[in-house]
Amino acid sequence: MEQNQNFMRRAIALADESVQRGGGPFGAVIVKDGEIVAEGSNSVTLLSDPTAHAEVTAIRGACRQLGTFHLEGCTIYTSCEPCPMCLGAIYWAGIQRIYYGNTRKDAADIGFADEFIYEELERPLEERRLPIRQLLRDEARGSFRRWEEKTDKVTY
Repeated sequence: MEQNQNFMRRAIALADESVQRGGGPFGAVIVKDGEIVAEGSNSVTLLSDPTAHAEVTAIRGACRQLGTFHLEGCTIYTSCEPCPMCLGAIYWAGIQRIYYGNTRKDAADIGFADEFIYEELERPLEERRLPIRQLLRDEARGSFRRWEEKTDKVTY
């Protein structure tokens, strides 16, 4: 338990450091076999990159460090409950456990409101605020057929 708390304290320290640098108040560390393999902090405003959340930054670093896109055996400690984008990235990376500090309500209370995304995902496509329409499916399926037929592909 103490080790988990120390990793969370590091994520919180990264969030504090990010605020000092002009980034958002979020930090994350990824741990494997009891060792930190990557750290990340929110750099959305610093990099002008809406995907530069702490968790995504840490995932990118861990993948580079470990030389893999699948972070099996890893745990992420994040200073705040992951937003939908980060949660999706965590699932795609195959991280096996999440510990978080602040809740998404805590984040909403200081102006980081992700709840609308959760609500949008529950709506049928035609009822979402952002128009989403299918186009050229038959042509697009060609790429899928070529992928399916490829014998030397790396599956994920």
